[in-house]
Amino acid sequence: MSSNDIAIRVNNLSKCYQIYDTPRDRLKQFVMPRIRRIAGKRQKQYFREFWALKDVSFEIKKGETVGIIGRNGSGKSTLLQMICGTLTPTSGSIQTNGRVAALLELGSGFNPEFTGRENVYMNAAVLGLSKDEIDARFNDILVFADIGEFIEQPVKTYSSGMMLRLAFAVIANVDADILVVDEALAVGDAVFTQKCMRFLRKFMERGTVLFVSHDSGSVVNLCQHAIWLDKGKVSQAGITKEVVEAYTQFTLQEIYGDQLQLRSVDTNKSSKQEVESNQIDQETSITYFTQLDGSAGWESGKAQIISVRILNIDGQEIPTLLGGELVNLEIIAEAKESIYSPILGWFVKDRLGQPLFGEHTYTYVNVPLLVNANEMIKASFKFQIPLLSNGEYTITVSIAEGNPVEHKQHHWLHDAIVFKVASNKLRYGLVGIPFQSVSLNKI
Repeated sequence: MSSNDIAIRVNNLSKCYQIYDTPRDRLKQFVMPRIRRIAGKRQKQYFREFWALKDVSFEIKKGETVGIIGRNGSGKSTLLQMICGTLTPTSGSIQTNGRVAALLELGSGFNPEFTGRENVYMNAAVLGLSKDEIDARFNDILVFADIGEFIEQPVKTYSSGMMLRLAFAVIANVDADILVVDEALAVGDAVFTQKCMRFLRKFMERGTVLFVSHDSGSVVNLCQHAIWLDKGKVSQAGITKEVVEAYTQFTLQEIYGDQLQLRSVDTNKSSKQEVESNQIDQETSITYFTQLDGSAGWESGKAQIISVRILNIDGQEIPTLLGGELVNLEIIAEAKESIYSPILGWFVKDRLGQPLFGEHTYTYVNVPLLVNANEMIKASFKFQIPLLSNGEYTITVSIAEGNPVEHKQHHWLHDAIVFKVASNKLRYGLVGIPFQSVSLNKI
């Protein structure tokens, strides 16, 4: 790939911090190495090393939008600061092609004693604009920020929301080639956040975006690729949906800790499962067909989902929907060990992996069940499917034990089944609603 096609190239990037237990150790580190070197003694360090980043490498092409995900302390902010040039790496290199504008921690780059106007001129100048260029764009910045007369007040008097407005207004008007956005958007009000998202989507048509967020839905919605950082290293990089699912699985496993002896799901199981008649249906033996082949996920070994189906009101499977019809989502699971208070849940995702809607049984089951080993349970969710846009959708399902606040996941399946929506009506938005009536009359 030509260097001209690369917006950001990170090669073996590392950042090490020196951690001192006491201020005295810091003084020792400043003085003693020189003394020991003069005395011909072996060098000794009085600090511990903390590697915020270790041998991180990746490339981002021009025009790409890439999400950075990971838990707090994984190195996301450190990486962004080094890309923006506000932090020096311990080793490795960073190459950026084009003007970089960044929205990092709120208030970073602002002088709290300066007014909003003075900070606009200072920040824009740092990003490479001349005074004449800033003069020409100042009104646009003021309109975007929409903070009124506060532009003449010291930034230290601003709320976090006002500071965000001003910072984003600057980076939105400096003609950047690369935009770096950290978690700062989380503090904005709904109206301004939507304004920022509209700008981001327009910018993505011509520029490169590096987007950091704990909101996996936003990452899936905005980004073509994602990089998952864990303890300062790249744990996974690739297609956003795949990386986010792997990260979600990892974080859930971390939450449960030693409660689960996790093992990967066998995705080569037969798509046809036979259920004993005395476990589900007392009258006839039923054969259930599922689409679990290839589903990614994990299980604890205490319970297993064996069937997921979408049925119409006549009990027939319907892989293709129009939207708006009544359906029955049926999930069957088997207990491998005794389980008290099982919860069967699910949610629908679009082709980008964004969760759209879902439910679980705990909301509607008044008395928790006790399910013995080798017994089977069936959950049925009867509802009217929303008016979805045409395309493919997947359903993620799980079985847990406990309650929605405190529970243990026993089996989780990403994309357990796929269904299609095919309608001749043009629909807008992610999820629509059916209307009882719509009228248009002269009055």
